[in-house]
Amino acid sequence: MSVLEPGSPLRTELRRVVRHELEAIRARWGWFVALGIVMVVLGTIALLTPWVATGAAVLTFGVLLMAAGIATAVGAFWSRDWSGFLVSLLMGVLYVVLGLIFVRKPGLAATALTALIASLLMVGGVVKIVAAVTLRFPQWIWVVVSGGISLALGLMIWNDFPESSLWVIGLFLGIDMIFHGWFDIMLGLSLRRLPKLGTMDDATMAGVG
Repeated sequence: MSVLEPGSPLRTELRRVVRHELEAIRARWGWFVALGIVMVVLGTIALLTPWVATGAAVLTFGVLLMAAGIATAVGAFWSRDWSGFLVSLLMGVLYVVLGLIFVRKPGLAATALTALIASLLMVGGVVKIVAAVTLRFPQWIWVVVSGGISLALGLMIWNDFPESSLWVIGLFLGIDMIFHGWFDIMLGLSLRRLPKLGTMDDATMAGVG
């Protein structure tokens, strides 16, 4: 008997856990929908004004880097007796310096990040294609398609470089926010349609799991 077959103890326990977790957030379905709508709106604004979203993303990232650097450096001094003190301190200083560059020179930072994104897309696309064609694992053709899309995106960004640094980060950020927002909306609406814990039968949970 498989551990996940109907009636098995593990499956019963998994259903109990799922029921508990769904009930814990079911009453908050409206918040998921509201958050999703906000994310979709912000993502749409980012797509319409990618240069603004790019600048905001770079500045935010710079502030986060500085905060992480300060926290790392402070943590290093709190535990300065351990052998990794110097490395931790240097990492903190590096984070702060990079954060300052991002905040003071957002255009330069956006250009560097765009070049990195284009390089990663092109290299990742080539690796996917070569690995899929060489190994020929099941459904390898879809990996080739994915690699081709990544390679094409990387070449498109690179061919428009450095002008692409004005819109690439904002465009990707907007797309990600829209997808995230629609996921939250669908999750909230699905939670709304769920019955209460006491009325959830095995058929309902089977559909969930």
